Amino acid sequence: MKQLDWTNLAEMHKTELLESVMPFWLKHSMDRECGGYLHHLDRDGSIFCTDKMMWMQGREVYMFARLYNEVEKRPEWLEAAKLGADFLRKHGRDENGDFYFLLNRQGEPLRVAYNIYSDFFAVMAMLEYAKASKESWALDLAVETFWKIMARRGNPKGRYNKILPRPDLPSDHTFPMILLNVAGMMQESVKDDRFEELLRDCLNRIMTKHVDETHKAVFEFVWADGSRPDEPAGRFINPGHAIESMWFVMEAAHKRGMTDLVDKAAEAMLWTAERGWDDEFGGFYYFLDFKDRPIEALEWNIKLWWPHTEALIGFMLAHEITGRMEFANWYRRVHEYTFKIFPDPEFGEWIAYCDRRGVPTHFLKGNKWKCCFHVPRTLLNCWQICERMKGK
Repeated sequence: MKQLDWTNLAEMHKTELLESVMPFWLKHSMDRECGGYLHHLDRDGSIFCTDKMMWMQGREVYMFARLYNEVEKRPEWLEAAKLGADFLRKHGRDENGDFYFLLNRQGEPLRVAYNIYSDFFAVMAMLEYAKASKESWALDLAVETFWKIMARRGNPKGRYNKILPRPDLPSDHTFPMILLNVAGMMQESVKDDRFEELLRDCLNRIMTKHVDETHKAVFEFVWADGSRPDEPAGRFINPGHAIESMWFVMEAAHKRGMTDLVDKAAEAMLWTAERGWDDEFGGFYYFLDFKDRPIEALEWNIKLWWPHTEALIGFMLAHEITGRMEFANWYRRVHEYTFKIFPDPEFGEWIAYCDRRGVPTHFLKGNKWKCCFHVPRTLLNCWQICERMKGK
């Protein structure tokens, strides 16, 4: 099969990002009255809830600041990033310095700081905003928050954890995956040898515990002794999450010249795609059971926006690094499905939720899960890869 058309793909991703997706958020999401962002948005951008998820605030700061840093120094992007950064700084944390989970529009807490993922996205936000604004407080806050996360890593939910402590609790794929990404960002901004140690530990933990070469699967939960009991959690596979994790691994391993790890992550991406793709209707399933046993989550077969956006980055990056055409072929397949189903040319941005057949079940553009993150990050990353490939 012929090579990807890097010039046309670069223009397509650039246009979708700069003329459809980011204008939608810039127009509808800015809360210039109370600060931060309104992210519960209907198809046309109208607001259906004013509560503010902290991780959504961080993600949107990150995207506007990153565009300012890497695309063009547009004043409106820096202003948008500042709107969210100042809101996070003023309202985001409790008395212990941990980031709340949910605030009302005015910045008053509605849910306590019971998890560390709000903190992770605050770190990402402040790192990018510090680069864009040159404001030292943002970098200081990123560093402080990162090490507070590390202090909580043994029990991230603390006293809000509903699970009784015991020695055989399973390892969750989410934590090392996000830590790998965020520690890499920290390493670019702060000189500290501990980041490299953390990065290598995450790579090892993901690729030895969660990636199973014998069964050719990436498992979300692995018990402390390396086993996976024959129960729903032990058989649970999340195709979108696995592919996202593998491109994180490939990126980090490639920077370090770890070619064996790059190849292993690339193969895991292929296993996941082959297992997770719906051959009848197209698109990736949301959740799978490794043995095709009943899945507890009733939404297992819906088609969501974000697994497909992560697959677009993953396969394009894998093709760039390895040169293997099967990744270009997978990229084509995912691209054809994704750009047919999710973009909304009438109102801009992308819809999020479709049934198994690809028929939209909701037309909203933002809620407590979808915001200004997966879609623009994918479009920017793919555009950048295309530009690199055009130069080769």
